[in-house]
Amino acid sequence: MTRILLLGAGRSASSLIRYLLQHAPTENWHLTIGDVNPAFLQEVLAPHAAYARAVSFEIADAPLLDTLVSNADIVISMLPALFHPIIAKACVHHGRHLATASYVSPEIRAFDAEARAAGITLLMECGLDPGLDHMSAMQVIDDIRAQGGRLTSFKSYCGGLMAPDSEGENPWKYKFTWNPRNVVLAGQSTAKYLEQGQLRYIPYQHLFARTEQLQVPGYGAFDGYANRDSLSYRQPYGLDDIPTILRGTLRRPGYCAAWHALVQLGLTDDQVHLGNSADMPWQDLVAAYLPAAATAGALAERCAAYLGLEVQGPEMSRLNWLGIFGEEPVGLSDATPAQLLELLLTKKWVLQPQDHDMIVMQHLFEYELEGQPRWHTSSLVVLGDDAVHTAMAKTVGLPLGMAVRRLAQGQVAHPGVVIPTHADIYEPILAELAADYGIRFVEEAGAGQMVAAISQ
Repeated sequence: MTRILLLGAGRSASSLIRYLLQHAPTENWHLTIGDVNPAFLQEVLAPHAAYARAVSFEIADAPLLDTLVSNADIVISMLPALFHPIIAKACVHHGRHLATASYVSPEIRAFDAEARAAGITLLMECGLDPGLDHMSAMQVIDDIRAQGGRLTSFKSYCGGLMAPDSEGENPWKYKFTWNPRNVVLAGQSTAKYLEQGQLRYIPYQHLFARTEQLQVPGYGAFDGYANRDSLSYRQPYGLDDIPTILRGTLRRPGYCAAWHALVQLGLTDDQVHLGNSADMPWQDLVAAYLPAAATAGALAERCAAYLGLEVQGPEMSRLNWLGIFGEEPVGLSDATPAQLLELLLTKKWVLQPQDHDMIVMQHLFEYELEGQPRWHTSSLVVLGDDAVHTAMAKTVGLPLGMAVRRLAQGQVAHPGVVIPTHADIYEPILAELAADYGIRFVEEAGAGQMVAAISQ
């Protein structure tokens, strides 16, 4: 019997748990789920009591963590990324494999030599983004290389959005399907990427004003903005000499322009505590961020003039829909503007039980083959089943569960700190996702420049 320990059973773990329970009887697994509030799992696990249990767990309980890890063969962490080094240390100490959907941090990277010596795998970045992005991109990159092609440009975008049937009257066409704080603080470090061999920077105050429009087959237009450090993906993808590389996030058209207005107002700042009262009206907060000279006219008009926007334009319409020009109290005392905005958005962008979310990912490749320019796009759209088994949960949890299945079967022959860029990891996972869950990329390719491909 393979003993699997899952730490954390939050929003993104629902599909992972369902996958592990589905395969536990046939794979001879016993699953232990540790969560700070395990009571909600009892109903889910009741039919699987012979091979699954839930326990109360907090990361601060070091003796319990040591006991749980020592009694497992494979540990999966769905806890916040800052806790992964603590778990990795316990895994290395007891010689246990670890799998997560989070980025490789410097703290995790430092365990590489010890993990290799122990013959264990610390499999990181095996969810959606990072995760499926690595797997699907490397599949195309390896194929292009096998043909003798030379990559000249690689751009990759991903976004968690709302399915068309759930966008409703929300002009932002967006609701929270993962950590709201991460959404509010997105992009707050300078983005770096390469374009035609030149290093490019986009500072935060301009990030959401510099977007690229993409077309996804069957789902229309999306705006993409650059992520923090695209350059870090050259080495793991073997693209050290590529002239153009950029990774970004997708939103529906109009979102980025309106978010740029929030940035310009200062409402995404998370550094300064305002010393405000909880009953301070939103209109007073916004007014306090306008120049003292901008006192004439209604608040929305003054704000539009300050931002250089049309009062009746789409950006102001989205800001008005949030209610920031009204009398609703901010609801939190002595907070940062970002904390107040997050609190407001968790009310306005809440996922309803009938809602369906949507994951959209697109890779855009340009390469030379036999001296001729060619292009290739890979597009993925995944729709959520409901507000629990969301597209986000599926695309984060299923690849992770499938990787754990292969770890348990002894099919991952890569000790140390590993990400899923190896064909023997990504090929079976992509095949299982396509065959059993209908999660597959739509591939398009042709001759000529990429701009022709995008405009089709």
